Amino acid sequence: HDVMICIGTAAMVSDERRMHYPTEVYFKSAREMAVLFSEVPEAITNTLRIADMCDLQLEFGTSKYPDYQPPTGITREQMLRKLSLEGLKRRYGTRAEEDIDLRNRLDYELSILERTGFTSYFLIVWDFIHFARQHDIPVGPGRGSAAGSLVAYALEITDLDPLRFGLIFERFLNPERVSPPDIDIDFCQTRRGEVIEYVRTKYGARAVSQIVTFGTLGAKSVVRDVGRVMGLSYSEGDRIAKMIPNELGITLKAAVEKNPDLKQAVESEPNTRQLWNYATVLEGLSRNTGIHAAGVVIGDRRLDDYIPLCRGNDDEVVTQYAMGPLTDLGMLKMDFLGLKTLTVIHDTVALIRQTEPDFALDTIAFDNRPTFDLLNRGETIGVFQLESGGMINLCRQFDVNSIDDIIALIALYRPGPMELIPDYIKRKKGLTKIKYEHPLLKEVCADTYGIMIYQEQVQRAANILAGYTLAQADLLRRAMGKKDKEKMAKERVNFIEGCKRVNNLDEKKANAIFDLLEKFAGYGFNKSHSAAYGLISYQTAFLKANYPVQFMAGLLSNEINNTDKISVLVTECQRLGITILPPDINNSQLKFRPEIQDGRQGIRYGLSAIKNIGETAMASAIQERDQNGPYKALEDYCSRLDSKTVNRKILENLIRAGAFDFVGKDRAELFAKIEQALAAGTAAQRDRKSGQVSLFGELDLAPGGRNENDSPYYTPWSLAEKLGFEKELLGFYVTGHPLDAYRDLIEKGRYLPIELLSGKDDKATVSITGFIASVDKKFTRKDGKPFAIAIVEDFTGAAEVVIWGDVFTNFGKELEKGKIVAVSGRLEKRGEEGA
Repeated sequence: HDVMICIGTAAMVSDERRMHYPTEVYFKSAREMAVLFSEVPEAITNTLRIADMCDLQLEFGTSKYPDYQPPTGITREQMLRKLSLEGLKRRYGTRAEEDIDLRNRLDYELSILERTGFTSYFLIVWDFIHFARQHDIPVGPGRGSAAGSLVAYALEITDLDPLRFGLIFERFLNPERVSPPDIDIDFCQTRRGEVIEYVRTKYGARAVSQIVTFGTLGAKSVVRDVGRVMGLSYSEGDRIAKMIPNELGITLKAAVEKNPDLKQAVESEPNTRQLWNYATVLEGLSRNTGIHAAGVVIGDRRLDDYIPLCRGNDDEVVTQYAMGPLTDLGMLKMDFLGLKTLTVIHDTVALIRQTEPDFALDTIAFDNRPTFDLLNRGETIGVFQLESGGMINLCRQFDVNSIDDIIALIALYRPGPMELIPDYIKRKKGLTKIKYEHPLLKEVCADTYGIMIYQEQVQRAANILAGYTLAQADLLRRAMGKKDKEKMAKERVNFIEGCKRVNNLDEKKANAIFDLLEKFAGYGFNKSHSAAYGLISYQTAFLKANYPVQFMAGLLSNEINNTDKISVLVTECQRLGITILPPDINNSQLKFRPEIQDGRQGIRYGLSAIKNIGETAMASAIQERDQNGPYKALEDYCSRLDSKTVNRKILENLIRAGAFDFVGKDRAELFAKIEQALAAGTAAQRDRKSGQVSLFGELDLAPGGRNENDSPYYTPWSLAEKLGFEKELLGFYVTGHPLDAYRDLIEKGRYLPIELLSGKDDKATVSITGFIASVDKKFTRKDGKPFAIAIVEDFTGAAEVVIWGDVFTNFGKELEKGKIVAVSGRLEKRGEEGA
């Protein structure tokens, strides 16, 4: 507990002046309390009296949802039906009138919503999504099981046709096991706050709150935290933490059993043993409170009538109950999720409309060949859900030919179902014959080559073969997924009887089919969610395949605060043949934008993406430029902008990044003139304020004017210095590459490009070459032996190289920043992406 206090107060165990508890901290028995307060017995009796006076009633299972208020003269049920019918006509045109099955499905869903009391819920969700769409705030096509609802599609709560993708309403709302529907919504990450504020205004500030989360001490984090308060170095705590396998939900006990090196460290190193003893006790405890990234609770009255509230770090109102208890109490809990991809898509479409005003993403066809070709080549950087190394390899094997293939990819690429992938691909390519336990199963899973990969397929199979309703089939699916043996035994009997009654199947065949369904139910993924996210994957792949310049500009603009990610995206642009034009104070906007130069399409670097440059300052500079014309020189820039926009640090970084190259002078010369330019700018602004005007107007600030020969002495930067500044501030090299002189040698194939390391097996021996971007020479904690950690870069990426023992002894003196090296060594992979 003492260590726990240190973690919470950021103190060291060795600090005697830190916070201490003066007594034991545990729940004492009544006898112990009586002894402690023997001199004041009324303290005990008064405590009991107060406890008896407290009367807290927690009401479970009763809805505390707000009631949506419809216009006067119409009920909620009438309003929902009216909106649904209007939406059905928008979505399906004349089919909405002619297709009886379509109308019957809508009527069925509406009747279930009315019977279960969730009409108001749907209207609440429709209302804030309607607000978002009216205000051009991007909304996702859906997530989770809500995409299976035709009413949700008609109301534009979701954006994919549940009939086209074979989605089931009962997977979303089961009338035979009524539980609150859960519609989670993806919004544009930068504007989701506007939707939350709308909800807060509509239902009352005291009736809407964000939801608390409790951060727990996980296996790796507790080791690092305990190591820190014990006074161990970061590298020592990190060393132990990295010995813990990267497995979801791994415990410290399991980690020791799985990693012999960790077990040896715990047994043989006193510091590690003490750290481990503390960490195993503290593992899993709550470390701190936070605010749920997306969760918002909405009540039908002031929330403090139902639940305890508190204030967050920024004085916002936060529940003291987490998600689970809030649902148990019948509170309306909504997830307003921020999805950056929606912002990327929105920005890309806006750029496309500059040249194609009528472009609309919701009208694109689902059979675009260039899109599928791009996926099959594995060119998926920036494509939603498909850009990891494993997904890239899977796309190359999969032979994607439809959006349904993309949906299947997303469902299959998870622990468990991944073992089905080789057989799935063989069946898809006709290398293995497709077999069905019963001909009726072809109707269920022909699209997935006889392999059930979706939960909805299990439902359909039970419905068709054994006569289950889709609602009953959902309960069967849940029982199978949870491996509830008692329920499964009962369901097996029901299934066998149903198969006999409906299809005259014998018990042996029915048992075999039941076993098959049970197997796939454990793997099955929610197709509604996979289809909704598959739609976003298709849209991003479509944009990249057909509008690569606009799409990459949109991607880059949404990574303006992540120079490392910009570097990856710039490399992808170069691979696509898209030129990245350097920042220019006269041509750049705040964000990246398409620009044609010398007849070729390129992307101009956004000013706000330059590292350590304030967005506000650059917005002011662009506004002044747009109003009064391009800047003519460094001094002109300084004279036209106030001191909030112009200071030495900003000018240094703009010059280093090449934003003033249009002046035609060496960057080092411009850098040396900063003080002079700032002084001239201050004087010009002072003169303007006092009403003085130069005799020659702005001519003295133009290139070739009186400042032309006033540059102080300067030393030109070396190419390495110039490139180093570009890499630091922009994330890539603009005017060249440190390896340009060695390009022919490097590209002959002797060395593995760094970007391909992720495709190699762990512990494989590989050879790379590149230049040393950084080097950190250290000593081992245990025996003080020297070693080094270097970052080596080539044309495709960067890798961390650790140099130990004799290799360091022999080559340590050669390890200098900027040197070109060739490296052979053993590959150590960290997760899927890192090496």
